[in-house]
Amino acid sequence: MKRILITGANSYIGTSFEKWVAQWPEEYHVDNVETRNGEWKEIDFSPYDTIFHVAGIAHQDAKADQEELYYKVNRDLTIEVAQKAKAEGVKQFIFMSSMIVYGASSKIGETKIITRDTVPEPINFYGNSKLQAEQGILPLQSDGFNVVVIRPPMIYGKDSKGNYPLLAKFAKITPVFPNIENKRSMLHIDNLTEFIRLMIEHSENGVFFPQNREYIKTAEMVKIIADVKGKKIRLTKLFNPVLVGLGGKVNVVNKVFGSLLYSQDISTYKYDYQLNDLKASIINTEN
Repeated sequence: MKRILITGANSYIGTSFEKWVAQWPEEYHVDNVETRNGEWKEIDFSPYDTIFHVAGIAHQDAKADQEELYYKVNRDLTIEVAQKAKAEGVKQFIFMSSMIVYGASSKIGETKIITRDTVPEPINFYGNSKLQAEQGILPLQSDGFNVVVIRPPMIYGKDSKGNYPLLAKFAKITPVFPNIENKRSMLHIDNLTEFIRLMIEHSENGVFFPQNREYIKTAEMVKIIADVKGKKIRLTKLFNPVLVGLGGKVNVVNKVFGSLLYSQDISTYKYDYQLNDLKASIINTEN
């Protein structure tokens, strides 16, 4: 049996992972520990095979006066937990980083494709704190201690936060939506949790870039959400010139309608983790 400790209680990804591996009660045992109150420092890590570190501050919460806190939590805490894990004989440490280490989406009409050779260029302290955490833990890799860094794109699923709920809400109330051509890498929560399970099962190490099997066009996703909910929505190019103009000035427009994708070849793995395609993942999310 694999014994896993999740550091960072009540996180969306951690909770989802624990529910996912509950399908195999004889193969995985999962515990949780809070990190905000320092409780993790008193826990003996030695009985665990894997520390799954999900504690952190998300970019949705970013405020200008929180920069120091971001580095303290996203960077310093990650490194301290990893060092403790290695010192106490844990075999594997998994860190949830983010695609945000590569910066922002492209402007509307442009395409930003990330390959294995793309150099990270974070544009804010959220992305930089994640990247510096990676730089602090990857050198801990050794024969007896495997370090896994996961840089997922936007994660979505039932009860997720971030952009997906906003798009879903829009799909349920609007009769029209801009039909702009774009491509985005995204990752359904079931595909992510299965990927993490495989990382543990096969004692992996390295930097990984999981994503859905297919790229997502924002307008297509909104249309599928509306269809699943029984709502009629029409895709139109009427607003495209206005949005293209705003794309050079308003970051949130690029975040929704710009392109940001991983090359598919860097997301392949020897075992299949991409269990849900786009339509199935939306049905799973909305029902």
